[in-house]
Amino acid sequence: MPPSPAAVIRPSHDSVAPASVRSESRRELGAFLRSRRARVRPADVGLPEVGRRRTPGLRREEVAQLAGVGVTWYTWLEQGRPINASEQVVDAVARVLRLDDVEHRHLLALAGHGRPPASPVCETVAPEHLALLDQMSPFPACIQGSRYEQLAYTRSYRFLFGDLAAHPVEDQNCAWLIFTDPEWRSRYLDHDTATADIVRRLRASLPDHLADPQWAALVERLRGASATFRDLWERQDVSRTTGPVRRLRTEVGVVTVTFQSLWFDRARDVRFVVNTPVDAESTARLHELDALHAEAPRLAGRAAPSEAAVPAR
Repeated sequence: MPPSPAAVIRPSHDSVAPASVRSESRRELGAFLRSRRARVRPADVGLPEVGRRRTPGLRREEVAQLAGVGVTWYTWLEQGRPINASEQVVDAVARVLRLDDVEHRHLLALAGHGRPPASPVCETVAPEHLALLDQMSPFPACIQGSRYEQLAYTRSYRFLFGDLAAHPVEDQNCAWLIFTDPEWRSRYLDHDTATADIVRRLRASLPDHLADPQWAALVERLRGASATFRDLWERQDVSRTTGPVRRLRTEVGVVTVTFQSLWFDRARDVRFVVNTPVDAESTARLHELDALHAEAPRLAGRAAPSEAAVPAR
């Protein structure tokens, strides 16, 4: 009989009142609009720069005029008031603010026109997913939840940034560790790029998790623990880009890998993450890293099976 799936239980999102979620979404919508408006100069949209401006970017009345909406209505939108914005109006505002495709989708989601927020009660790692993860050895790979928590990971992933299993379960989260753990942070040769990237991706997934108190708690925990995170978070930058190349300092030397993320369950935000070496030298070093810790289980993590449950090779 196959083993039962390992599961990480979340509280039901029903405990969060829909009105509270809508209020938070409107607040985030207003903050995002203000941040994007500050980036656009009058000359960017064909307006003359007349007189001294107290704040950077366009004025609210200029955005409203160019988007073909009322100044009061647009002001209320930025203030997070309970008004509705049609998809056509959001598109018009996005054009005026010169949003790229990711920013445009983010704005639509905050305005209630994106895909429905993820609302799973639990995240489940099925045995077949664990079997697939095991096949990734000796490459660093993991199964990751919506809050960037590591549910299960290969041996080489465990030791890629130190010893992931040495951290408390609640801290086995790549977003948390890259901002709070000196060893994890020091492994990135492109640390500043990596930290900015993970914050942009967190920002982009925010509309999907407004009803998840644990997701919000992670953001607040990071804001309290890291000034760097706070500064990056307040920029309101968003990105859903995957596949960046990373150079990592390991026990056996520098490896260069491509970070790839594949969805196991898009609705539940459970994804399969693998770091693929880009050259022969990195491939050899990842084999060496895995062999260096050969006495450790091939799979680890909160949802990983015991060593006895992993089929022998």
